[in-house]
Amino acid sequence: MEEITLDVPVSPPTEMFMPIPKKFLERAYQNDDYLVLVGPQHPGSGHMRIILRIKGDIIVEAIPDPGYVHRSMEKLAENRLYIQNIPLFERPAIMDTGNMTLGYVRAIEQALDIEVPERAKYIRMIVAELGRIGTHLYDAGILAVFLGHTTGFMWPFALREPIIEALTKISGTRITASYIIPGGVRRDVDLRTLEFIRKVTFVIERRLKSFERIFIKNPTVITRLRDVGILSKEEAIKYGVVGPFLRASGVEYDVRVVEPYEAYDSVNFDIPVADEGDSYSRFLVRVEEISQSFSIIRQAINELRKMKEGNILSDQLAEFEPSKSDVRGYFYRIFGDLILPRGEFTALTEASRGSLLYSIISDGESNVPYRVRIVTPGWYYLKGFMESLRGERVADLQAIYGSFGYFPPEADR
Repeated sequence: MEEITLDVPVSPPTEMFMPIPKKFLERAYQNDDYLVLVGPQHPGSGHMRIILRIKGDIIVEAIPDPGYVHRSMEKLAENRLYIQNIPLFERPAIMDTGNMTLGYVRAIEQALDIEVPERAKYIRMIVAELGRIGTHLYDAGILAVFLGHTTGFMWPFALREPIIEALTKISGTRITASYIIPGGVRRDVDLRTLEFIRKVTFVIERRLKSFERIFIKNPTVITRLRDVGILSKEEAIKYGVVGPFLRASGVEYDVRVVEPYEAYDSVNFDIPVADEGDSYSRFLVRVEEISQSFSIIRQAINELRKMKEGNILSDQLAEFEPSKSDVRGYFYRIFGDLILPRGEFTALTEASRGSLLYSIISDGESNVPYRVRIVTPGWYYLKGFMESLRGERVADLQAIYGSFGYFPPEADR
């Protein structure tokens, strides 16, 4: 056989490009510090590079280099019908699709002045809280991976399965359901499904006791997280931290309480708060939030049992009688040509990882948005995450990372 040789000229690079801001590089040179680039390989929860300036093994400064999973969602939304953006916007945090979709849908409902039926509000609240539990369990598993605790990873991921099964029974699919729509939800939830969801809350609550023994109160876990990556109350506010990570620094702020939406003003629940502001308190606050979500779901189920089935879509949209209980088959006939009045419409939602802002600008003529702006929780608290690394050891970086539950696809959008 004839040997084939390819003569491809190869020359070494003449310039060494460093993806680092020039001033950051100069400061490191002037102070005789090391630079360490962490990522953007997938370290457990998505792609992001963190650029560290270190002295010895102490982190002097950290800056984020996000955007590796940016999908241009805001621009894509400008060329899709309002209703077609729902499957798009539930993807930044696939376990938290209920809250992600709810924020966008609420902005549309505000623009069209749509009143959602009470039954739909309670169902949407259940979907949102199931997503919150699932997200916190997901983050607990990733935190365990970061700490090298394999069992601690598998346990919450197994506990997450009943949550996904409950979402499947509600919507027909495991995660990206596009179930919440303007004016209500796609289809009703029967008593049998409600009973299944209620049982799921008790099953997970019981099994969390074992997880508590294995991981939450494991002395090694506590040692790795306590007094590590501290953000004071003042710092958390200054850097714009949101959600459970803000509450772990002693700030009692939750959109569900401050500006209630859906049926949150009809149920009783506490806002878990801690004063320490360290990695362990950020984890514990989310563990306690799971318990509060159980309580919210059970109260919502009790209320739904008293209501007549079927009224799950606003009369302002349900122009066809059969669609009031099940919108399938009528979907595009009802929602295909939505046009919002001219103006800007904003909705703030308490997603699992914190405040989620949607802002829709309409020209008043098109059936697609002129502009959609999304600010996700991860983007809000990224600055605080970086500041919490100052003065910590390089070996603690992943523990702090996991304590924030930072999810790059959510922040990058």
